[in-house]
Amino acid sequence: MCKQTVIELSVNNHPGVMSHICGLFARRAYNVEGIACMPVNGGETSKIWLLVDADDRLDQMIKQVDKLEDVLVVERYDNGHPVFAKMAEFVQ
Repeated sequence: MCKQTVIELSVNNHPGVMSHICGLFARRAYNVEGIACMPVNGGETSKIWLLVDADDRLDQMIKQVDKLEDVLVVERYDNGHPVFAKMAEFVQ
Protein backbone atom coordinates (compact mmCIF):
# COMPACT_ATOMS: atom_id res chain seq x y z
CA MET A 1 0.00 0.00 0.00
CA CYS A 2 1.35 3.42 -0.96
CA LYS A 3 1.82 6.16 1.57
CA GLN A 4 -0.60 9.01 1.05
CA THR A 5 0.21 12.70 0.90
CA VAL A 6 -1.76 15.92 0.59
CA ILE A 7 -1.25 18.51 -2.11
CA GLU A 8 -2.60 21.96 -1.22
CA LEU A 9 -3.29 24.29 -4.12
CA SER A 10 -4.08 28.00 -4.05
CA VAL A 11 -6.00 28.76 -7.23
CA ASN A 12 -7.95 31.51 -8.95
CA ASN A 13 -11.62 30.94 -8.19
CA HIS A 14 -13.71 30.75 -11.34
CA PRO A 15 -15.72 28.09 -13.20
CA GLY A 16 -13.62 25.34 -14.74
CA VAL A 17 -10.58 25.45 -12.45
CA MET A 18 -11.47 22.24 -10.60
CA SER A 19 -12.21 20.55 -13.92
CA HIS A 20 -8.78 21.47 -15.30
CA ILE A 21 -7.01 20.17 -12.21
CA CYS A 22 -8.97 16.91 -11.99
CA GLY A 23 -8.68 16.45 -15.75
CA LEU A 24 -4.90 16.62 -15.50
CA PHE A 25 -4.89 13.79 -12.97
CA ALA A 26 -7.46 11.76 -14.91
CA ARG A 27 -5.59 12.02 -18.23
CA ARG A 28 -2.53 10.57 -16.54
CA ALA A 29 -4.51 7.82 -14.75
CA TYR A 30 -3.46 9.21 -11.37
CA ASN A 31 -6.13 8.52 -8.76
CA VAL A 32 -7.21 11.23 -6.32
CA GLU A 33 -8.39 9.62 -3.06
CA GLY A 34 -9.95 12.77 -1.59
CA ILE A 35 -10.75 16.35 -2.56
CA ALA A 36 -11.69 19.35 -0.44
CA CYS A 37 -12.14 22.90 -1.69
CA MET A 38 -13.06 26.21 -0.03
CA PRO A 39 -13.10 29.80 -1.28
CA VAL A 40 -10.76 32.22 0.50
CA ASN A 41 -9.92 35.94 0.24
CA GLY A 42 -13.53 36.93 -0.29
CA GLY A 43 -13.98 34.30 -3.01
CA GLU A 44 -11.34 35.56 -5.43
CA THR A 45 -9.18 32.51 -4.77
CA SER A 46 -9.76 29.02 -3.41
CA LYS A 47 -7.76 26.39 -1.57
CA ILE A 48 -7.95 22.87 -2.95
CA TRP A 49 -6.61 19.92 -0.99
CA LEU A 50 -5.96 16.67 -2.86
CA LEU A 51 -5.29 13.42 -1.02
CA VAL A 52 -3.17 11.25 -3.32
CA ASP A 53 -0.86 8.24 -3.21
CA ALA A 54 2.79 9.23 -2.92
CA ASP A 55 4.17 7.06 -5.69
CA ASP A 56 7.08 7.67 -8.03
CA ARG A 57 4.93 9.79 -10.40
CA LEU A 58 3.92 12.36 -7.78
CA ASP A 59 6.79 14.81 -8.26
CA GLN A 60 6.04 15.02 -11.98
CA MET A 61 2.31 15.50 -11.28
CA ILE A 62 3.08 18.38 -8.92
CA LYS A 63 5.24 20.04 -11.57
CA GLN A 64 2.46 19.71 -14.13
CA VAL A 65 -0.21 21.05 -11.77
CA ASP A 66 2.03 24.00 -10.94
CA LYS A 67 2.18 24.90 -14.66
CA LEU A 68 -1.60 25.34 -14.91
CA GLU A 69 -2.52 28.98 -15.47
CA ASP A 70 -4.92 29.29 -12.53
CA VAL A 71 -2.71 27.54 -9.97
CA LEU A 72 -0.98 30.16 -7.83
CA VAL A 73 0.80 28.07 -5.17
CA VAL A 74 1.39 24.33 -4.68
CA GLU A 75 2.39 22.87 -1.31
CA ARG A 76 2.98 19.23 -0.40
CA TYR A 77 2.26 17.74 3.02
CA ASP A 78 3.79 14.28 3.34
CA ASN A 79 2.66 13.87 6.96
CA GLY A 80 -1.02 14.48 6.24
CA HIS A 81 -3.09 17.59 6.67
CA PRO A 82 -5.69 18.56 9.29
CA VAL A 83 -8.34 19.04 6.58
CA PHE A 84 -8.55 15.32 5.91
CA ALA A 85 -8.10 14.38 9.56
CA LYS A 86 -11.17 16.47 10.47
CA MET A 87 -13.17 15.19 7.50
CA ALA A 88 -12.47 11.60 8.57
CA GLU A 89 -14.37 12.29 11.80
CA PHE A 90 -17.54 12.91 9.79
CA VAL A 91 -17.41 9.84 7.56
CA GLN A 92 -16.56 7.11 10.04
